[in-house]
Amino acid sequence: MPVVSFRNVVLSGACGGLGQALARQLIAAGAQVALVGLDSARLHALAALSPARCAVYTPDVADSVAVQSMAHDWLARFGTPDLVIANAGVAGGYDTAVAGDLAVFRRMLEINLLGAATLFQPFVAAMGEQRRGALVGVASIAGWRGMPGNGAYCASKAGLIRYLESLRAELRGSGVTVHTVSPGYIRTALTAGNRFAMPALLEPEDAARRLLAAVARGREQIVLPRRIGWLSRALGLLPAAWHDRLLLGQPRKPRVGEAGATAIPGLAPSSNRTPPPT
Repeated sequence: MPVVSFRNVVLSGACGGLGQALARQLIAAGAQVALVGLDSARLHALAALSPARCAVYTPDVADSVAVQSMAHDWLARFGTPDLVIANAGVAGGYDTAVAGDLAVFRRMLEINLLGAATLFQPFVAAMGEQRRGALVGVASIAGWRGMPGNGAYCASKAGLIRYLESLRAELRGSGVTVHTVSPGYIRTALTAGNRFAMPALLEPEDAARRLLAAVARGREQIVLPRRIGWLSRALGLLPAAWHDRLLLGQPRKPRVGEAGATAIPGLAPSSNRTPPPT
């Protein structure tokens, strides 16, 4: 399998559905894996699959000091990675009219966008010195176009896509490749509360297998599955007003505090996340 070509891997977001599937497949293939996440129990359960080849780290991915400490420890113990996957991410609805939701926006940007740059930074120079390796950012097709009620998430993923484009250009010819992954819908905790249709829903194991195989083949733009990308592009051909009207008719993603919403780590409790009266 193509995954065997990766021998030394740093993986953030290893606690979630896609992250756990990636970790299990990499460990099964014999890779050394740095398991980065916030749920220590889940990470240690993964590490138990191969204690000698895994290490558990629990930094906030937006905390550069904590992430650099993790990176220095991994580099000292296992050497330079040939694959770094920035998979940590959070999702949730957003309402600009609600003052408390600004904290949601800020935290989502910290994890989804800043977290990727913070994870890559300590490894780029070392990977450049060995003139090989892959940096993978898990974005989303939600970053291709804004969606009503999902502005924070769409903005964070759109920003990640543009950041990865910039990094790819900077590293072109260095031997270090940059890969943008744009999944559609994957059956994970982040999508469990969605109240709208999720076409081409993938299981995490299938998504992980496709992702690793595509990176191993050198694909720079990876859409999971491809047909969801075709659907999104087709909808994008509609006039903007038609597209917006179509999306406005769909249920919105739950906001923090609403039924079905997923928790956002590091988000302080707020009492002003109630929409204003209409």
